[in-house]
Amino acid sequence: MKVDRRTFLAGSLGLAAGAVATTLLEKPKHRVIRKQPWSRVAILRVESYSHNLENILHSGLELFHLDVRGKSVLLKPNLVDYIPGNHINTHPFLVSAAVECFRRLGAKSVLIGEGPGHQRDTELVLLESGFSEELRQLKVPFVDLNRDELVMTPLLATYTGMKHLWLPRTVFEADFVVSMPKVKTHHWSGITLSMKNMFGVVPGAKYGWPKNILHWKGIQESILDVCATVPVHFVIADAIVAMEGNGPLNGHPRPLNRIVLADDPVAADATCARLMGLDPTRITHIRIGAQFLGNASVERIDQVAEAVCAPANPFEVVLEFQHLRVTGSAQRDP
Repeated sequence: MKVDRRTFLAGSLGLAAGAVATTLLEKPKHRVIRKQPWSRVAILRVESYSHNLENILHSGLELFHLDVRGKSVLLKPNLVDYIPGNHINTHPFLVSAAVECFRRLGAKSVLIGEGPGHQRDTELVLLESGFSEELRQLKVPFVDLNRDELVMTPLLATYTGMKHLWLPRTVFEADFVVSMPKVKTHHWSGITLSMKNMFGVVPGAKYGWPKNILHWKGIQESILDVCATVPVHFVIADAIVAMEGNGPLNGHPRPLNRIVLADDPVAADATCARLMGLDPTRITHIRIGAQFLGNASVERIDQVAEAVCAPANPFEVVLEFQHLRVTGSAQRDP
């Protein structure tokens, strides 16, 4: 193919601009270090959604020796919307199991909080997804983070260029925050796991649906800013039935029959990416988050329970993220 000088120069300028943008994002812009020397991740095999999840989850939590006695625990599931037949939300049985487990561990209180990203009617999402009945039976409070009382909060990272966000008071009053994502691919960020799940703490009533300000400022950048400012103390990821393809809403189910537990959101997301057959080093918010929010390297992760086993056929992703898929048995490591 013949390339004239004008085309060559235009292409070169485009590559240069892309390199500059990447360099600007990679430049440290955080004022907090949450990364610990080591992280622990547990992969648990679960065949289906059932009320037996509580016993399985409790056995997994015991591997972490969590001390939540006398603490208030906030569970943050992913309840983005409701589309019949699609596995887009964290399953209510898993959230119910987590409520009961943290109660058994001696938590002073357990509540559930979420600010759905697409659906403005949170009560509708709860009803249609089966959460309303679970909440009633468990007698556990639910806080709509889209409409909670807000606190002006300085950001502890400024990858977006923003200085502060108005965030729900409930999030900061909790002693122990648990991100409970549904494991999915995402057409704008590649994947949506425990770190991306924290978009739900940004109130739609102030910043729009689907959290418009975060999209305008850059999704990868926003993930880093939010997770630096709102600590995630633990992760319980729903990969029993995950989603591949055009997620987070229009993909198709992909059973993994796993729950992933972790004391570090970066380690959790890197592990989930590997379980999906995707390379975490190529996912911007994981790669940069590994500098200050947690560990992505397998050498810094204490892997308990099951080992990470990448699928022979990596998860399908949209065209823009085909480069995330790892073919063959090799897994790159940060």
